[in-house]
Amino acid sequence: MSLRDPNRFHEPSRTTSEEVDFRIGMEQYFAEGIGSNVEKLQNFPKYVPTQDLRRFVSRYELFKQVLDVHGSIVECGVLFGGGLMGWAQFSEIFEPFNHLRNVIGFDTFEGFVDVSEKDRTGTAAQLKAGGLGVDAQADLERAIALFDQNRVLKHIRKVRLVRGDACKTIPSFIEENPHLVVSLLWLDFDVYEPTVAALRHFLPRMPKGAIVAFDELNHEVWPGETVAVLEEVGLKNLRIRRLPYGSTMSYAVIE
Repeated sequence: MSLRDPNRFHEPSRTTSEEVDFRIGMEQYFAEGIGSNVEKLQNFPKYVPTQDLRRFVSRYELFKQVLDVHGSIVECGVLFGGGLMGWAQFSEIFEPFNHLRNVIGFDTFEGFVDVSEKDRTGTAAQLKAGGLGVDAQADLERAIALFDQNRVLKHIRKVRLVRGDACKTIPSFIEENPHLVVSLLWLDFDVYEPTVAALRHFLPRMPKGAIVAFDELNHEVWPGETVAVLEEVGLKNLRIRRLPYGSTMSYAVIE
């Protein structure tokens, strides 16, 4: 499948032919549309699918809730990095002088290390070793460098990328950064084992009012996230909420 195929990471069993045609049409329209790429980005509502704008707004609603909660934002599962940079943009817009709020992204950038038995009932086409593999690190580092050029406190690092197996990199990162406090934990690892690692190591560092957000909770295609939450936290210990216009996203406020 082509690296520029707009349908490559959409679940075939949940995708209609109309959606396939729409994505191909949007790919062509963005490539051929009037204006420079920068001008297109400045007019982004013309090009961004409604579903993705909805997802962006959902993240904004979560960010608003932790604006007065101290701590960094941790995203588990970065893929292309749009979500990660969204958190960074929100922080720069609404709290440009909060240099203590880092945005930290964990990803292998090579796809899933493995798929455990706790994931096996899932039906996702990408549910396999190497699935959802996108080596976006260099591309993201370039995006971060450009983002920093346009920041108020450009001399202080805001966004960090942590590459590798999260089961190893998360405990190592915490050992190297014992000061870490987490105000928002976004879980999008999709599979069981790294999700367990994230919950086990980050939840103790989340104060009351912090948010843990889930992208695949109660999702039959990706069961591992739910199993991890059940075993590591217990659903009865969380008030799971969702936004009315959201799709798969849910969240809980630490109480």
